[in-house]
Amino acid sequence: MGILAWILIGLFAGIIAKMLMPGKDPGGVIITILIGIAGGLLGGWLGKVIFGVDSIDGFFEISTWIAAIVGSLILLGVFRLFSRARH
Repeated sequence: MGILAWILIGLFAGIIAKMLMPGKDPGGVIITILIGIAGGLLGGWLGKVIFGVDSIDGFFEISTWIAAIVGSLILLGVFRLFSRARH
């Protein structure tokens, strides 16, 4: 997949993660996109390591989206923990 596809997946995965974990976050749209992109990569890596599957198959594959959303949820939770600890 190209960089534009990763940005689109990251945008939507980050938005879905924020909808699934409502609350006040110190980040804006850019942080949402970055968490989503990193979450997609994290989710794909975890899927390969834990379950032994290639979860990043293509843009329209459900496994790609599930991996990106799960990874985004993990990173959003970690981001919230660290941002609360600083305040």
